[in-house]
Amino acid sequence: MTITYAPKQTTTRGHTVQINDIEMYYEEYGAGKPLVLLHGFGGSGQNWYPFKDKLAERHRLIVVDLRGHGHSSNPENQFTHREAANDVFLLLEKLRIGHFSAMGISSGAMTLLHMATSQPERIDSMVLISATTHFPDQARVIMRRASFDVMPQQVKEMYRECAKRGDEQIGQLIAQFNALGENHDDMNFTAYELSNITARTLVVHGDRDRFFPIEIPVNIYRSIPNAALWIIPGGEHAPIYDPVVPFTTTALRFLDGSESKSHSAAEQGAPIDRNYAGAP
Repeated sequence: MTITYAPKQTTTRGHTVQINDIEMYYEEYGAGKPLVLLHGFGGSGQNWYPFKDKLAERHRLIVVDLRGHGHSSNPENQFTHREAANDVFLLLEKLRIGHFSAMGISSGAMTLLHMATSQPERIDSMVLISATTHFPDQARVIMRRASFDVMPQQVKEMYRECAKRGDEQIGQLIAQFNALGENHDDMNFTAYELSNITARTLVVHGDRDRFFPIEIPVNIYRSIPNAALWIIPGGEHAPIYDPVVPFTTTALRFLDGSESKSHSAAEQGAPIDRNYAGAP
């Protein structure tokens, strides 16, 4: 099965704003309650193109290129999820957006964890896809050794499509990814910190994720008070691109509904696993 993580950008219809020292690019679609979409590392807002049309039928989408990714600049040539979270909050201030919902893939989900723990009152509901609280040893090995040559073909194609400044930008991003493999401060959330999150949260994870073992999303689910858990059988990292996974309908049902630990989406027909690994 061929998976495309970032369909080609045929037109540039976005906006660029100054956020401290970076020029931050974003695109808007649809109308209604704001829904912020954050991509994975090495990608861009194009990671959301397979889903944006359906999502835009119900929400005002804010599709962001995180610092140094896509069209956004990063003069410091450094990346942490904490800094990325602050960038997104400053963008939302410029857009005069107070409360919002959000979804994040991998690094986008890690950025959301920083946002949801630092300003919990701002986020009403969120979907965390392939998130982690910390980088386990198996992830650090991959991150430290990462290079363009060893990337899977689909990931290479994503970098090529999303890096608007070409090989130089790709090299910078890979170096930042390597550096995250040595960083023990940026992603280091405790169960207590997660317990302060007030957003209704859907945790989505593949049970074959080679970065983050299944115990991590289960612990995130157990730590966030109003959370639901969706384990995708056979799913790898960022499993939502598999066409058999009903991601968009399930995510919208959760974001626009009231699923919680007492009223789960599973009870309403969504494939959300409430009992995996002994989760209550």
